[in-house]
Amino acid sequence: MKSRLMLVVMILSAASTEAQLASSPVKPAEVPAKASYATVPFVGCESDGQVGPLKAPMGQSKRVEISEGAALRLAYYKAKYGFGVLAPRGWHCFSIYGSSGESLFVSPDSIDTKSLFSSEWEGFSAQVIQVSVSYGGTSGRFQVAKTIARVFPAYTSFVQNVIAEGIETASDFPTGPYPGDKLKYRGTRVVEFETPPNTKGLGTDSRLRSTPSPIGGVEILFGEEPNLLQLAMRIPDSNSEIYRIIVEQVESDVAQVKNDLSSAR
Repeated sequence: MKSRLMLVVMILSAASTEAQLASSPVKPAEVPAKASYATVPFVGCESDGQVGPLKAPMGQSKRVEISEGAALRLAYYKAKYGFGVLAPRGWHCFSIYGSSGESLFVSPDSIDTKSLFSSEWEGFSAQVIQVSVSYGGTSGRFQVAKTIARVFPAYTSFVQNVIAEGIETASDFPTGPYPGDKLKYRGTRVVEFETPPNTKGLGTDSRLRSTPSPIGGVEILFGEEPNLLQLAMRIPDSNSEIYRIIVEQVESDVAQVKNDLSSAR
């Protein structure tokens, strides 16, 4: 009798549990969102520099991790040397290069290429995107050292080595961030920035001059020297939604180069 009673209790308990499970909301398993990839057209950019003018390179469309809607508005601009950059379709581009590094400029306005080589030119005042590389093993080391002194404290030994050469003094390498800059670190070698309107900062350590519009971008150290990549841009409000896409694509391209360097060792 006692065993029968226990059996009934077990059956009733199981039935109750089953009923609770049936009435409880079942949450579907969370599935990670799949990356969205799209293709953007390649735009070759002419260059001029140390060994003279260079024709725009031919290239293939670039597959990037962005939505189809964003891809319809963008193209991938690149010169023969240096990194490429995403920018709105239909813009103009030109690159300068030398032993210290290279810079690519992309703008909705025609680019006066002669001004880029003029010491009297004050820089871009309108919309523009600039992506530059300074090589730490060449005369580009001075720009690398100046940026390290500002925002990469883990690499101050590089700055001290450059100062020890005696070509430039310690006062040429101010330490600490610009007061007005907003910084967001993505690691010891990557910092995103925004230089406010009418303010001197990382954004104006480029060919962009201070105006009533802010300058945003990212500074990235890569390689053993190290080398420095700078992205600085001033884009119209109507294109502000693509700002993040442009920054992330540059960060991705540099990360790939770093991986290539590692695998080549």
